[in-house]
Amino acid sequence: MPLVWQEARITAAVPETPRVRRLTLAVGWSKPFRAGQHVDVRLTAPDGYQAQRSYSIASSPTNRETIDLLIERLDDGEVSGFFADVAEPGDAIELRGPIGGAFVWDPAQGGPLLLVGGGSGVVPLLAMLRHRAEAAPGVPALLLYSARTLDEVIAREELLRRDAEEPDFRLRLVLTRSPGGRRIDAATIGETLAALGTPAHTFVCGANPFVSAASDLLVEAGVPARTIRTERFGG
Repeated sequence: MPLVWQEARITAAVPETPRVRRLTLAVGWSKPFRAGQHVDVRLTAPDGYQAQRSYSIASSPTNRETIDLLIERLDDGEVSGFFADVAEPGDAIELRGPIGGAFVWDPAQGGPLLLVGGGSGVVPLLAMLRHRAEAAPGVPALLLYSARTLDEVIAREELLRRDAEEPDFRLRLVLTRSPGGRRIDAATIGETLAALGTPAHTFVCGANPFVSAASDLLVEAGVPARTIRTERFGG
């Protein structure tokens, strides 16, 4: 059955990083979405012009009443600019979803679970981590997360807390623009696999060049390509 556009109301809008804003939307879906899915949002100008974008859901599927979107401001981004500068609690927007069935993780799939995110590509991976913590905390999981600086790490305090408190979760941060920074390379992948073991499921999300490079490195390191799922954005 085709998805239909529906009205969703913003209940909270707070800064997450200098470039990312967290929006909480009241949706009241009749059944839970799956961790890793996304929604389409549509804005309509007074003259009828419409702009549509897709955004991953960051929150856990256990909450059916609201969803969190973490939207990064893009240079000249007409939709991201609206959410960064204009949208406020109480506003209604058009939304359809949840969408997607390939880039999803359910607790029944088990692990070990390797999540590799670049920048805002961490958002659907956060949904997986939050769902895992609630429904399957014994599943071994590791998040390898590449960001430009520590200030731009999305959900930084939460991830650091989970790394400290959850015995079966590990966080590895790679900062590309901090002093001594580096990118994810073969050595990083090798260290990650040594810490986690061979993953049963690997999810890679980020900009096109990041996903291509990370996926190639994982395959070269011996991770079976059939166990790697990717989601890309950008040209």
